[in-house]
Amino acid sequence: MAILFNFLKPLLLLLLTLSDLFASTLSLGIGINYGQIANNLPTPSRVSYLLRSLNVTRVKLYDADPNVLSAFANTDVEFVIGLGNEYLERMTDPQQAQAWIQSHVQPYHTQTKITCITVGNEILTGNDTQMMNNLLPAMQGVYRALVNLGLSNDIYVAHAHSAGILGNSFPPSSGSFRQDLAEYIHGILNFHTQTKSPFLINAYPFFAYKDSPDQVPLDYVLFRPNAGTIDPITNLKYDNMLYAQIDAVHSAIKAMGYSDIQVKVSETGWPSKGDPNEFGATPENAAQYNGNLFRRIQQNQGTPAKPSEPIDIYVFALFNENLKPGPASERNYGLYYPDGTPVYNIGLQGFLPRMDYSAAKKNALPISAFLLLVLVFFIHF
Repeated sequence: MAILFNFLKPLLLLLLTLSDLFASTLSLGIGINYGQIANNLPTPSRVSYLLRSLNVTRVKLYDADPNVLSAFANTDVEFVIGLGNEYLERMTDPQQAQAWIQSHVQPYHTQTKITCITVGNEILTGNDTQMMNNLLPAMQGVYRALVNLGLSNDIYVAHAHSAGILGNSFPPSSGSFRQDLAEYIHGILNFHTQTKSPFLINAYPFFAYKDSPDQVPLDYVLFRPNAGTIDPITNLKYDNMLYAQIDAVHSAIKAMGYSDIQVKVSETGWPSKGDPNEFGATPENAAQYNGNLFRRIQQNQGTPAKPSEPIDIYVFALFNENLKPGPASERNYGLYYPDGTPVYNIGLQGFLPRMDYSAAKKNALPISAFLLLVLVFFIHF
């Protein structure tokens, strides 16, 4: 009997550890961008297990991958799904917009919580004027389709803008949009007011530091203790660049005559590796940025201009994506390597199962049930 106990003891300790992990895990209180431009990522069912072990309840996709939506069925995870830029022209056609919703949303919406559809990504900072002209009609086409199908109360429509749409961002109270984009943005803001939907912005203090490392204090962009900056108009103090950027967007929206539109951060993050000229792209800085940001979010902080409104943020990204084009930093924004190990330590205690959990669970006992059987065995003997 002693020999059997000694043999099973390591297994029992492992099972108890995993059981504790599932019972009490770190809740990020933040959304996660789940990009898939890679050829080495775990299956969606394993990713579902990882995110639920972290108590992540909000995920943003760049498409409407049916495998992902199915893997998260009957969970509490809320999804932002995306329509790529290549869909814009088609979405201006009401029939095509409705057909897309019927094919990519309706079959999954009853079991997977889809809360938002992003129509395109960072269109206004590109150079395709046809896409710019199609953006608002495409958003309107998708929204009308949701109305026709009785889904508009559950799902809102938005577009993820680059912070490059700002013409001025400091001081935050003087934030304004670029004049050459004013016509497009005015129509989009009017759409958000009419549909009671938020304005999405992709904000990366990393870019500001990378471009001017001698002028932008690293402590200021990494949420570390620093002297901060004072807005001379409002006398509000900013101790980090991200919050200043968010309030600059608030001010830019207000300057165009709108005051009731919520601002959400659809992307922010920091790369752990970059090319030689990408200053600041290190694991240490990425850990500082994301770790300090998580702590701020868990405190339900608002920005200095809107202190009572907790910020809704989606961090970029869940995994390193090895097929992303561009500089090395683009492939190194992940919190995790594809094998489920953290890229750096910020206290995340998630668990990525080695096997495909969705396939294995039909033939395997849950950990708690297996533990109970083992304990009953020892009590009996």
